[in-house]
Amino acid sequence: MSAFAKTLSPPPYYAVIFSSQRTEGDQGYGDMADRMVELAHEQPGFLGVESARGAGGFGITVSYWESTQAIANWKANAEHRIAQETGKTTWYADYQLRIAKVERAYGKPTL
Repeated sequence: MSAFAKTLSPPPYYAVIFSSQRTEGDQGYGDMADRMVELAHEQPGFLGVESARGAGGFGITVSYWESTQAIANWKANAEHRIAQETGKTTWYADYQLRIAKVERAYGKPTL
């Protein structure tokens, strides 16, 4: 399975870039991260997600969305709100979130 998101939507669309430094220990993070990916797939306007985390705990997750309204709806999702609050208090030593408009997208063609 490829780690690349298959957005299936031509630009423009939006990317939510979440960079974070994890705290020590899992503390339920793995299960919640899996659930958030599952839940995001159910949200209207969700296009895909890519994520990577290094051994030192620094990670980047990029989720792709059709519109800023879809992003706002995701941010307001009740179950996602719980994950956000737990992240602030338990899982992340530091984090930054950025929202960018994707104007162009291209890469190596797949056969």
